[in-house]
Amino acid sequence: MQHTEAGLLRERKRRRLMGRLKLFLMISPFIAMIAVFSYYPLYGWIYAFYDFKPPRSLAQSDFVGLQWFKLLVSNSVRVNQLLEVLRNTFAISGLGILTSWVPILFAILLAQAPSKRMKRLVQTFTTLPNFISWVLVYSFAFALFSSTGAANTVLMRLGLTDAPILFLQKNDHTWLSMLLWSMWKGTGWGAIMYLAALAGIDPELYDAAKVDGAGRFRLIWHVDLPGLVPTYFVLLLLGVANFLNNGFDQYFVFQNAFNASKIQVLDLYVYNLGIGSGSYSIATAVSIMKSIVSLTLLFTCNGLSKLVRGETII
Repeated sequence: MQHTEAGLLRERKRRRLMGRLKLFLMISPFIAMIAVFSYYPLYGWIYAFYDFKPPRSLAQSDFVGLQWFKLLVSNSVRVNQLLEVLRNTFAISGLGILTSWVPILFAILLAQAPSKRMKRLVQTFTTLPNFISWVLVYSFAFALFSSTGAANTVLMRLGLTDAPILFLQKNDHTWLSMLLWSMWKGTGWGAIMYLAALAGIDPELYDAAKVDGAGRFRLIWHVDLPGLVPTYFVLLLLGVANFLNNGFDQYFVFQNAFNASKIQVLDLYVYNLGIGSGSYSIATAVSIMKSIVSLTLLFTCNGLSKLVRGETII
């Protein structure tokens, strides 16, 4: 009898081990992708500790230690540039977080659509912009809002203005315009997560609320919103953790000589330093500092989430 029980235990352990091995093999391609595309490029951080100037190789470059990091905080010109870049980064990221509720509103309104066909049609059209590259978005913006674009042509023919309005060149509304273009491109895609969360809400909650006399707005307030809050907080914490990662391509295609002081965020600044000015070592140093701050924000948000909600995201 004991031998039989011992054999059953060994068989259960073997099956459990095989199950874990199968799961590991299933995710191993994704682990390999992360290792190749996320961790292997970290080797490039070594350039921040050398005086690297192409076409010399890294082996022929002088080791300078923390010289470039000290330069970032000791040189007044670099400090002013960094402060300007950080201002733009914080402003644009802050506006993005302040409007992070827009996909929730859109998902709720879309869920209330009376026709499933209309719902699918609207969802398709609002999701498609996410798959359009920023180069094409800028082409669309240029065709509409350039000095010879459709908007200025219509305004001048109607006699509403005597000279073209420089929509793309002015820098007094750069942050707002970048936010609006991001919302146009990403709201439909961001609403998918909330639509999935709405689909996972227990239908009995709606039935119970209707029995208590709740109308459409009461259902949204007492059932939909509480069901969306956990998803919203997870995405919000991830957004705060990526506060310094505005992206690059959007700001690269929209930048020009007129709005450079308002549109240059950290990712674009690193590109302009490295590729534009040839200061690869300084650009790498800035990128390292940005990664460390982002990682710190991630663990800080994770700790706050555990403290406030009792749940963590990592």
